[in-house]
Amino acid sequence: MRFYLGTHEPGWLARVDVPLMVSRHRLERRARPLPVAATPWVLDSGGFTELGAHGRWTFTARTYAADVARYRETIGHLDWAAPMDWMCEAHVLAKTGLTVVEHQARTVGNVLELRALEVPVIPVLQGADLADYHACADRYEAAGIALEAEPVVGLGSVCRRQATPVIGGIVIAMADRGYRLHGFGCKQGALIRYGAWMASADSLAWSRGGKSRGTCTHLRSRCANHLHWALDWRAQVMAAQLGANVQQAWL
Repeated sequence: MRFYLGTHEPGWLARVDVPLMVSRHRLERRARPLPVAATPWVLDSGGFTELGAHGRWTFTARTYAADVARYRETIGHLDWAAPMDWMCEAHVLAKTGLTVVEHQARTVGNVLELRALEVPVIPVLQGADLADYHACADRYEAAGIALEAEPVVGLGSVCRRQATPVIGGIVIAMADRGYRLHGFGCKQGALIRYGAWMASADSLAWSRGGKSRGTCTHLRSRCANHLHWALDWRAQVMAAQLGANVQQAWL
């Protein structure tokens, strides 16, 4: 499984040799020139911030397409970008005032629109329960996107529900459809439980853990933004996930 370490420090793109995930919001707020990537990375479109704060996307597909084109040319090494998808968690639905079906339709529609603009976005499945995810997959197929042929298919609306047993059923069911899944915002427990069924995943959970650590003696601040803590956390996650995969292979 390919694991993208989430970061809100775009400068790490030029400093590390592990795959990264960086948000468009962080790149747009960067005052200094964009870094030149020394590592593969993926772009988070910032959907949780957009829909959670505004109930809508505040920029257009053409604006996003131009941004992605600039990042590909200037930063380089971009594996793929997330679309401007519509999450289906209850608090997001409450903010938008729309239904799960409408969120799914807008997500699929945006993937089609961005691909027409030559943006290297992945399809992302959205839903609230297993039946929703099957319905979303069928919607992509009806739109002419063969998900089983895609290099990776994002699994959306799961990061806040990873401790619930329903998520495991969704992951396994979508993998059984032949999809190479990417898990957005996976915590360590989810990677251990479901990593064997995913092709890739990302996480920024190290930063939240860093807030609870004591002050570093050499950096004189907590570890929520520290590269050394992020890389140590990643190494622990990868070791735990590898051990879980070996154990599952013997079952």
